[in-house]
Amino acid sequence: MAVIDTTRDPQALTLAITSQLFAPPERVWELWADRRQLERWWGPPGYPATFLEHDFVPGGAARYVMTSPEGEKSAAWFRFRTIEPHTGLEFDEGFGDVPDEAPPGMPPAMRLSARMAEAYGGTTMTITTTFASVEAMEQVLAMGMQQGLALALWQADAILAAG
Repeated sequence: MAVIDTTRDPQALTLAITSQLFAPPERVWELWADRRQLERWWGPPGYPATFLEHDFVPGGAARYVMTSPEGEKSAAWFRFRTIEPHTGLEFDEGFGDVPDEAPPGMPPAMRLSARMAEAYGGTTMTITTTFASVEAMEQVLAMGMQQGLALALWQADAILAAG
């Protein structure tokens, strides 16, 4: 089972997606910590992410490129704010090659928080995205973020199920 709840809160400028994953938090943590595993699930099916950099420490950065089925590439980045092994992490994410410089027409950076807790013989993970404005939230949702992240979490679930 993957996604069990999705909550949009325009007043708080957040989108929260909760998933139930059938693996302990220590194993779910590896999906974030290991760049090669992250590549296998970060992004919806058909849009693989290739991580060019993955400095998984507070203050560290990650850069990646997503490739569409047509071969178009879109660059993005993370800046890790907090990393709490097996329980959670917080990072900023933005579009483009340069942190804090969104390409024309793209929304500004978002703040993401992933929280993991042991539950029901596995792990409940909630990923909450906080947007800079209602307009930014609407733009990213129109780009398919909610559906894309839900599908990505199904891929994470499949990685865990495969052992």
